[in-house]
Amino acid sequence: MPRADIIFLVMEPLGTKIITSSGVLLLVLLAGSATAQSAPPKSTTPTSTAQATPSPDSAAAPEQKPSDPNAPAGDDALPRIRATTNEVNVVFTVTDKHGRRITDLKQSDFQVLDDNKPPEEIRSFHAETNLPLQVGLLIDASNSVRDRFKFEQQSAIEFLNQTIHPRIDQAFVVGFDVTPEVTQDFTDNTELLAHGVHELRPGGGTALYDALYFACRDKLLKGSTGATVRRVIILLSDGEDNQSHVTREEAIEMAQRAEAIVYTISTNVSGTKGQGDKVLERIADATGGRAFFPFQIRDVSNDFSEIQDELRSQYAVSYKPANLKPDGHYRTIEIVANDKKNLRVRSRRGWYAPGR
Repeated sequence: MPRADIIFLVMEPLGTKIITSSGVLLLVLLAGSATAQSAPPKSTTPTSTAQATPSPDSAAAPEQKPSDPNAPAGDDALPRIRATTNEVNVVFTVTDKHGRRITDLKQSDFQVLDDNKPPEEIRSFHAETNLPLQVGLLIDASNSVRDRFKFEQQSAIEFLNQTIHPRIDQAFVVGFDVTPEVTQDFTDNTELLAHGVHELRPGGGTALYDALYFACRDKLLKGSTGATVRRVIILLSDGEDNQSHVTREEAIEMAQRAEAIVYTISTNVSGTKGQGDKVLERIADATGGRAFFPFQIRDVSNDFSEIQDELRSQYAVSYKPANLKPDGHYRTIEIVANDKKNLRVRSRRGWYAPGR
């Protein structure tokens, strides 16, 4: 009669040992079983300006530009599980031809186009006045803004006091000259935020694009909890940049990836729009924000109040795109009011499809 082996299975970190009664040892490897998981992005210490922006060498070597926040940590090419999405969320503002906000419209009053095609499905549409906010306050602390710096600090503090609601909203403060510096990380405590603003000291050159790139990649994207929020950057600067390692368009792309609306407030007091003001307009327009030009110092506070009012008077639409491919490509967004003659819609211009 044939002898039947008794088989013992022993689970090991690298696989499974199979031991028969005849003493034969088999090891079945489970390739990647210990490592097939999402790898976190490389961490960046918020207040470490050396890590906040790329090294100077990156300007000469394009491949050394700031790494993709989705890149794996370490040098090993570990298997990655990519989180994909088939839903796009867009927050937008509607005004009449005189610039007055319109807040009583319905879904039927709009058309949504994604990559020039109607969505496969509109999943939700509603007016949003209380959706939680994540606000990044970026203040140019270079020498070029020294004359009006204290007044801008006070206006920013008033804005945060009136806008950030405890246990609902959060904000952080970044000052920048040649490098960005986080003086207050995410918090709903307006006293801490005010202290962070007071900690800013003007001096040095201007790396505006690096600061915007950093705030979107290292704060908004890495600080994401998965909850539905409105991500907003308030940028105070003259728009001049003489130190950045990333380009203007790279900074805008990172803001779009973070789904951040950027409001810009110019610190140019010359009385005429300069090249820097055009930069601020481009950043605001591409992200669905708005550019302000307070040529008189007392107007800065009014502009902050306008932003605060707008943040509580917006619409939100969620849709499933048609013909979505996981190719990582940029896709355009266009939201059009049926009454094109009298209504203007302001939203971000596009988004990036998930990669494979």
